[in-house]
Amino acid sequence: MTACATAPRAGARRAEGTPIADPDGRPTRTPTRTIGPVVARLVHISRPVLWINTIGSGVVGVWLTGTLMDVRALPVLLWLTLPFNLLIYGVNDIYDQDTDAANPRKGSIEGARIRPSEVRLIAWAVAVTNVPFLIYFGLALPAAANAAIALYASIFVFYSAPPLRFKARPFLDSISNAAYALPLVIVPFALGVAPVWPAALGLMAWSVAKHPFDAVQDIVEDREAGITTTAVRLGPRGVALWSGSWWALSSVLFALVSVPVAVVNLAIAGLLVVRLLRDPTPATAHRLYPLSVAFPYVAGSFTGVLLTVAIFFGWYP
Repeated sequence: MTACATAPRAGARRAEGTPIADPDGRPTRTPTRTIGPVVARLVHISRPVLWINTIGSGVVGVWLTGTLMDVRALPVLLWLTLPFNLLIYGVNDIYDQDTDAANPRKGSIEGARIRPSEVRLIAWAVAVTNVPFLIYFGLALPAAANAAIALYASIFVFYSAPPLRFKARPFLDSISNAAYALPLVIVPFALGVAPVWPAALGLMAWSVAKHPFDAVQDIVEDREAGITTTAVRLGPRGVALWSGSWWALSSVLFALVSVPVAVVNLAIAGLLVVRLLRDPTPATAHRLYPLSVAFPYVAGSFTGVLLTVAIFFGWYP
């Protein structure tokens, strides 16, 4: 029997929900697919394991104002969950398709590997989930808070997107990640309170350190793609020294607010740096990555307990 005899007639109706192939040859579904899988896919792209870096900073920002919760902060905290993380990582995945295709970490909990056919969906999802919040903030929040929000969003868009693309500029890729600390500035400004600057600057230094440390595991893929990151430029040993210096600075700044928090921060950072110095390879950085991901959870939880206890008993501020 010839191939023509077995092919479906032109214009034949495909059964609803029947798997088809996208341009990459991977199975997908007709437009009648349910919304659930789409939402699940977008959540995966937003890397929920890393939401702690945005929502965690926002919650600590509330606590640093001297209250456990202020309802006026809820819109900002909600924005710092799926919407803003989809902006960070959705834009990143759109512009990093080539390197992600060769990266064995992608397609797992550590990050999505998107298909070209998903780019439009991701772009629309980023706009739909973020623009309403930004309009509300523009109408409801003070100018200082909106300026910090604009800076926050812009840095993360242009971390991945041209023409700036900080990701591909050594040292700028690391320094631009200081923006992860901006919720410690945004939330107080939104509530009409001055930020606790030693805490905000300490978290900025911490974030500058963490970015290249985590990027060491991607040195091979980034170098092959022609992307010169801080990790590619410095190499594993150089990153250990670079990150160690910034983490030490962050501990000094944290000590101005809380010595116990500074000690915990220095202990975890020291463990990461020493282990990478002992075996300075991308493989070592990959083995250390779970501990690096846990770093903000452990240090943040410790900070949160101290703050909540102090606020409850009236010891802070």
